[in-house]
Formats: sequence, structure tokens, C-alpha cells
Amino acid sequence: MAKIHVLLKKEELDGHLLPGKVVIVLDILFATSSIVTALAHGATEVVPALDGPAARAEAAGRPPGSFVLSGELDARTIPGFAHPTPLALLEEPLSGRTLIYSTTNGTVAVRKSSAADHVYAAALLNGQAVVDHVTRAAAGRTVLVVCSGSADAFNLEDFYGAGYLVSLFARQGEGAYEPSDAALAARLLHDRSDAFHCLSRSRVGQMMLQRGLEAEVAFAASKDRFAVVPELRDGRLRAA
Repeated sequence: MAKIHVLLKKEELDGHLLPGKVVIVLDILFATSSIVTALAHGATEVVPALDGPAARAEAAGRPPGSFVLSGELDARTIPGFAHPTPLALLEEPLSGRTLIYSTTNGTVAVRKSSAADHVYAAALLNGQAVVDHVTRAAAGRTVLVVCSGSADAFNLEDFYGAGYLVSLFARQGEGAYEPSDAALAARLLHDRSDAFHCLSRSRVGQMMLQRGLEAEVAFAASKDRFAVVPELRDGRLRAA
């Protein structure tokens, strides 16, 4: 029986052997929500950078006009970069371009996961598509759902997103996936909570509401808007 685990923060990846496993990375507010949205709106790929300097170095080797450079550090948009939230990115010329993207937690989590056999970026926005794809393409493999967290701290919104994925995996059939206790706890939270209420009550959600980004939080709280499945291949996230 395949197992499904939920890691509460990206730093927990250090204790896991990743080869042979499937990793699904979550950063609901907002990295993976932005990645999903960008690919769903015509970006050819997303390059997840470890930090701002790495993103600038990636951009320096590309023709002008072929990419959008976006990112944040400690929840502040990096000077000279496009705002990294989903709705803000829709104002950028994404279609046919590469999104070079750097965030404090989400893109770091994706990079830390690269030794796994399959790495996907998921959000509430594409949860069903990701679960359907993993069930078909990687049946029988252990699944690690990784909450990116914030600088070695637990984030409520990512745990809620993990619970949504676990609940979707449970619908694949009785006994298809054996959940860990953390996976069960995430599902219990999800099944008893409203998405926007949970996201907006979180520490990061409260910060975003104070900055007038309620529409961004509400967008990230919507489920299954998109069928895109971002998969990491050769350091790039492309639609699977």
C-alpha cells in the first residue's frame, strides 16, 4: 500500500531519502499558487530560484523580453522584480515567456525536493489535477506532501492545503494510500474548515489582509480553477 506523509515545513526534507518518492510542494500564500496561475495563463515554464541573486543570474543569460522576473524576500517584493502574488502576475506579459521566480520559502522547497523521482507544485487552485496525475503517473509510490512553511516555522495555510490533497487522495479508493498521523491531522483540519476562513486567519493571511491583499487571499483559497500540473524537470517547472 502506498503511503502519504505530510511534512510540516521544508526543513523536514533534510531527514528524508527522496529517491523513489513523489514530492508535492505547497506554498499556498503565495508561491505555488502563483506558479500554478502563471503556467495556466501561458507561461512556458517557471524557473524556481533559491534567492534574488540566483534569479538575476538566470535572467542575465536570457534575451530581453523572453522572461518575467518576479520574487520576494521576507514577504517584500524584491526591488526591480514584479510582484509575486497570483493576481499581480496576471498583469505581467506571461504568455510565451519564462517566469523566473524567487521566494523566501516556496521556491526553496521546490529546489530542496529535486532528488525525488517526481516533484510537483500544488495549490488549492489545482489540487484535483495534481492528485489525479500522481495517481496515474506514480501509483504505488510514497507521497510526501511538503508544506513550505516560513523560515523553519509551521504555516497554517499550507497545512490546510495538505489536508485538501490528503482528502482527494482518500477518494481514490479505500486503502489506496495509507496516511501518516500528520496527514490525518491535515485532513481533519481541511474537512472541518472553510478555505478562505482558514487562510485569512493564518499569520501570513493576516499580514496580507493588513496590506490590502484580501482579493489575493480569496483567489488562493479557491479550489480547482486550473487543470495544470507543474512538474519539476531539469530545474524548471513545466506543465506535466
